[in-house]
Amino acid sequence: MQRADNGTWEPPGGVLELGETLEDGVRREVFEETGVKVRPERLTGVYKNMGRGVVALVFRCRVESGEARVTDEARAVCWFTAEEVAAELGEVYAVRLLDALEAADGPRVRAHDGRRLIG
Repeated sequence: MQRADNGTWEPPGGVLELGETLEDGVRREVFEETGVKVRPERLTGVYKNMGRGVVALVFRCRVESGEARVTDEARAVCWFTAEEVAAELGEVYAVRLLDALEAADGPRVRAHDGRRLIG
C-alpha cells in the first residue's frame, strides 16, 4: 500500500491492541488499511529497527474476501510482483515481502537501522 501520510510503499501493518492476538491484529490492520480480509498462514519474519527498538512480526496471509481499495491510511493499494516490490519499496520493507515469498524453512530474523539492513 502507498501510505497516505508520507507516500511511501509499505506492507500493511500497525500496533496490536491490548488483549488482541497476533492473528487478529494482522486481520484487523490489513482490513483497515486495504479493505481486504485475510487469514494469516504463518510467521515469515521478525525485523527489529535497532534505533527505535521496534520489532515487526510479518505473516504470510491468504486473501479470504474483499477488494483492495483506498482508505484513510492508504493513498493506493495494489498487488506487486517480486520485481516490482524490489523496485518500489525501500529496502527494509521490500525484504519483508520478499522473505515472505521465499521463507519456506522458517521465519527470517533481521535487524535494520530504519533504512538499511544491518549484518
